[in-house]
Amino acid sequence: MKFVALVSGGKDSCFNILHCLANGHDLVCLANLYPPPTGEEEIDSFMYQTVGYDALRYYAKCIGKPLYSQMITGTAANKKLEYAKTDNDETEDLFKLLSLVIKKHPDVEAVSVGAILSNYQRTRVENVCNRLGLTSLSYLWQRDQAELMQEMCKSGLDAILIKVAAIGLKDKHLGLTLQQAYPILSDLNSKFGVNVCGEGGEFETLVLDAPFFKYGRLVIKEKEVVRHTSDEVWYLKLKVDVEEKVPPLPDPKTWLQYIEQPPLLADPFLEFDKGSEEVQCAESVTTIPKTYKSKACMWTANCKLVASKIYIDNLSSTAETVSQQIRDIFEQFSEFLASSHCTFANVQSVDLFVSNMDNFSEINGIYKSYFTKPLPPARCCVQSSLPEGIYALMSAKVIPDIAQKLGLHVQSRSYWAPSNIGPYSQTIMDYSEGTAYLSGQIPLIPKCMALCSYPQDKSAALALQHLSRVEEVTGYNETLLLTAYIKDASWLSTVVEIQKKYMGESKYAGNFVISQIEELPKSASC
Repeated sequence: MKFVALVSGGKDSCFNILHCLANGHDLVCLANLYPPPTGEEEIDSFMYQTVGYDALRYYAKCIGKPLYSQMITGTAANKKLEYAKTDNDETEDLFKLLSLVIKKHPDVEAVSVGAILSNYQRTRVENVCNRLGLTSLSYLWQRDQAELMQEMCKSGLDAILIKVAAIGLKDKHLGLTLQQAYPILSDLNSKFGVNVCGEGGEFETLVLDAPFFKYGRLVIKEKEVVRHTSDEVWYLKLKVDVEEKVPPLPDPKTWLQYIEQPPLLADPFLEFDKGSEEVQCAESVTTIPKTYKSKACMWTANCKLVASKIYIDNLSSTAETVSQQIRDIFEQFSEFLASSHCTFANVQSVDLFVSNMDNFSEINGIYKSYFTKPLPPARCCVQSSLPEGIYALMSAKVIPDIAQKLGLHVQSRSYWAPSNIGPYSQTIMDYSEGTAYLSGQIPLIPKCMALCSYPQDKSAALALQHLSRVEEVTGYNETLLLTAYIKDASWLSTVVEIQKKYMGESKYAGNFVISQIEELPKSASC
């Protein structure tokens, strides 16, 4: 995809550009937000690095790509973790900036952003991307910080510390390169818990040179150490120039080999990574006999409160067309929610069974029109035998007190787990009862969102690794129930083997259900 890179001048935004290039994406231009002309280089922003911004105007010459800039006029008017469009918020400055980029470069499809752990930053970039029809590329997301910093040190980035704001970091550390600073940061991490990548705001950096700086590098002409309002915060005020690079320009083949991409599978699933060669799916499918399809609907919709959870079950319809049935189902859904003094924003998870996956696009188009707020419910969708003339069956779990609802809806591409670009979150948690429902996962390759076609054990391990990583972010470590859907009964023993790796010997290991169904999203096998 052709992408615009959001650049702050820091190591993270530049290192993510390297990973975008390593994954075959095409850099079109750069974009940056800068502080208003108040005389202060460093402003309090929840979203943007501004110290050292003046050096960014030289990046266009160094890289050979146009740079578009937008002044920050807003503030953090909306401090909620999940962002919705808010007037006078600094996120809307990003919307203006990327709107300008699209106007100048209509072929831009994606945005490079260097978020590592900040959900606050990620959700705002994703909100803007969704509104503009762009894909967020965040290849640093959820990476181990120590590993990431080591990779940066040997990637060819020439970056220096230009701001320090943490215990153990003083003005004497300003100007250190990443390679010089890493041992110090590692020591401070072990002593005081300082983030080695600066994710807690411990330090900021400025990249002077990178492998994709084809035409020049920044050289420092003058520097001044400035003490911020806090005695323990220092930054560098720099004057820089461009030192042109003498041809030949860097050959991408010489530096891309140093960009380490994480392995597709990691512990405890690494042993199932037996190569990347694709295999053909078996032509014959071992099936379990199907149940007889009745001509009449066999379910009765109901709504009940159990403990602190509302369960809405067996929503179906006998209307004539697919769209009529789905709208009828959501009318019933809406009535049940209203009777419980809830809205669609209270929904924690949805189980959706369809009679034919060929209808999924039509069903999903209507479905997403009802879940327009941040953190849509977790969802599992499969094709299964339904009574004749019934196109869909839906059940849901609802959190009565929306203040107890937390979740994770990552829509950026990364190495971590598949992005959820549809109207469903990776997980929705009910804080009041300490439970989380996770969306169904299929063996997609996260960095490109392609469905892998690997041997059974590797495919099953990948799908379960996705679940494991989402579960890890929730902070919950006990699996109460795990359901595996398979199309082919020959996958049974493989799925059981992988499940043991996922759930271990915990007392909940017996709560494992395997169900054979007719079809999965994207025609996945598990």
